[in-house]
Amino acid sequence: MNDESPSTHDASRTATRLVDDVDREETVALLQSLVRIESPYFHEDDVTRFVHEWLDDRACDPEYHQVSEPDVTGYEGRNVLARVEGEDPDAPTLMLNGHVDTVELVDEWTEDPLSGRIEDGRLYGQGAADMKAGVAAAMVAFATIANADVALAGDLVLAAVVDEEGPYGLGTDQLVLDGVLDDCDMAVVTEPGPILGTGGHSNPALYVGARGRFLYDIEVSGTAAHASAPESGRNAVVAAGDLASALADMPVGSHPVLGEGSVCPLCIDGGGETLSVPESCRLLVDRHVVPGETAESVLADAEAVVDDLDLDADVDVSLRETPHPDARYGPYLFEDDEPLVEGLSTGTRVVTGESPSIGYCRSVGDFNYIGHRAAVPTVILGPDGDNIHGAGEWVDVDETVDVARILVASAVELLAQ
Repeated sequence: MNDESPSTHDASRTATRLVDDVDREETVALLQSLVRIESPYFHEDDVTRFVHEWLDDRACDPEYHQVSEPDVTGYEGRNVLARVEGEDPDAPTLMLNGHVDTVELVDEWTEDPLSGRIEDGRLYGQGAADMKAGVAAAMVAFATIANADVALAGDLVLAAVVDEEGPYGLGTDQLVLDGVLDDCDMAVVTEPGPILGTGGHSNPALYVGARGRFLYDIEVSGTAAHASAPESGRNAVVAAGDLASALADMPVGSHPVLGEGSVCPLCIDGGGETLSVPESCRLLVDRHVVPGETAESVLADAEAVVDDLDLDADVDVSLRETPHPDARYGPYLFEDDEPLVEGLSTGTRVVTGESPSIGYCRSVGDFNYIGHRAAVPTVILGPDGDNIHGAGEWVDVDETVDVARILVASAVELLAQ
């Protein structure tokens, strides 16, 4: 006996048909074009203009969404949004989210970091994996559905956002602040999951949760003195070094599936006089957290470490200044039986013939704002690659095309009439 309804069969047939409409050459050409546009965070105007024009050329009716953060960074930028409207206002809305910015170009490249060169199925370039391939896949998937003869019940939204690599994720932060996510019921962020995930999964894989993150901003104050008599002063740099080492070894929280948190000192900045005991120093420390750890508990943990050390210095522990109190990356986790996970699993089987494995992300990104702050069920699904944020970054070309096709099949499964 077959328990599937006629509508399920119709959706499957439609998904299979539209998957075939995803053109490999167009997808790869789009990815190369994106990689060849230099777009470090805070400098994304050229790439957002390209994304808008590409979507506009395909009758996707894109619009710019202003991003403004005047207080801490002085940043002004623009996301690109587009929407395919469904026919049932009560049906769910799915967002495809990806960031168009990259880190700064890394000096160690031995070739043009914006080449988009393809060799042995890998496309090379800064930001290729993180995450212009995911953006290309989402754009192609969105355009395929927008131009298809298919009736959707729910809406499909594309958000190509800025400043994910910057300190505050201002592009998706603005989506939350402006209520763009208020009518979204589920989201896919096309980050390169296997690189960032726990458990060593390979594609096809879906990542249904992520750790969170805080950044300690610690001021260490000592007493200046002549360096020929260091015992006459209190060396803030030495104290900061001792504190950094102790923080790196501090106990952290643990979660059954997200694993343990982590602590990583990032920067010690102080001193500099040629013959003086440093009187001040600043210490920045990354703290990845799991559910149950809060700003208050994280601060208390660091203050306990300071108390136990009995440093010969004064220490002020705080968290990094943010544009507003909610601009923090909270941890989140969704169940495997969420409709989004089931729909993406079906779409994955349509394209690859395999059921995806389920994983969890060890890092943070826009998915935290969507999954934690906005409480929207969020899955990370993206092509594999390597060397993200480094020289020699590459992404798997075949998987980029597969992701575009999975997004098409899954969107039909989740949104079709």
